[in-house]
Amino acid sequence: MPDRKYRVAYLVTHPIQYQAPLLRLIAAQPDIDLTVFFQSDLSLHEYADAGFGRTVKWDVPLIEGFRHEFLPGLWRHGPVTAHRPFSWGFARRLRRSRFDALWVHGYARSANWLAMLWAKARGIRVLVRDEATLFSAERTGPRRAAKRAFFASLRAVADAFLAIGTANREYYLANGVEESRIFSMPYCVDNDFFALRAAEAAGQRDRLRSDLGLEPGRPVILYASKFEPRKRPQDLLLAYEHMMAQSGTVRPYLLFAGDGELRASLEASAARKGLDAVKFLGFRNQTELPALYDLCDVFVLPSAREPWGLVVNEVMAAGRAVIVSDHVGCARDLVRHGVNGMVYRMGDVEALAAALGAVTGDPGRSVTMGRASREIIALWSFCEDIAGLRQALQAVLH
Repeated sequence: MPDRKYRVAYLVTHPIQYQAPLLRLIAAQPDIDLTVFFQSDLSLHEYADAGFGRTVKWDVPLIEGFRHEFLPGLWRHGPVTAHRPFSWGFARRLRRSRFDALWVHGYARSANWLAMLWAKARGIRVLVRDEATLFSAERTGPRRAAKRAFFASLRAVADAFLAIGTANREYYLANGVEESRIFSMPYCVDNDFFALRAAEAAGQRDRLRSDLGLEPGRPVILYASKFEPRKRPQDLLLAYEHMMAQSGTVRPYLLFAGDGELRASLEASAARKGLDAVKFLGFRNQTELPALYDLCDVFVLPSAREPWGLVVNEVMAAGRAVIVSDHVGCARDLVRHGVNGMVYRMGDVEALAAALGAVTGDPGRSVTMGRASREIIALWSFCEDIAGLRQALQAVLH
């Protein structure tokens, strides 16, 4: 049994599908007494997602298996912004339950700052987790200077910073955070969920191919994300067009799963160019995605300013090769060039086309890369998250 139990309050805007299984595991730890405070219940219901350009309702449990409370406040059911929702009563709850530490997700929201300041004044240790990187936003010289000044205040309030990966750690270091105050709490998904669901889907792979109108034996390239400018799906379509013009006997399919503002223009472009092997599947929910991961030979995320890219974790857990731009945060930690996938310079369509050809042109190579993905992601799991959180708590509370 642990020599002490850490009482931890976690403050986050709303239930997040990626975080729910992690919170369940943390709550089950014998040395961590976790209470989650949500400022909004937006994601529990069908809601308008601006990135997907449609309403979304998640089909996985979001608040089961851990103690939680929804804070009272204004704008609790609308879009989440830097100032909305506005909640109250959190300080009273911190004081009443005598928490040892406050863990906040994100430092930009005014409500989070108020919570951190109140906790600091009462001697409650503050842990900050955020996903920013040096490339996740365009910052001029003056903005970089302003950011460092901002971090001077944040360092005075936060006792520890929880890094989601290498690029995030480098961002903290560049803004003056001491190495000794940064602890690794990597961005992860429920690897077992996606691995098991993909394995189950393998038995129905031929049926899914038939349902989608895909001929047997042809490789499949998959994109599954929002159709918005930052994700750069147009780069993938252009690279695919270039690859098809240069390839010989290999004729891969390109599947776009998702929705958003760019979908109509992408569909029109594919039709105009006669790319009949490009198919648009629409929005797919969490339980539907593993079957698509199992179906594909390689997954592509061509984003710009992507802080992490958790969909890459999911695909790797399903045992597939991945191609990402160098502006995808997880590239530094998860994608080993030539081993489990490829990393190319963001916006370089020719380089992306070459990567697509290299992976899809050799079926054995994509299979080998997929196995490597599964081995790499096995060491990037919720176990590492819990270990990092525990290490941070021990450091700030002893």
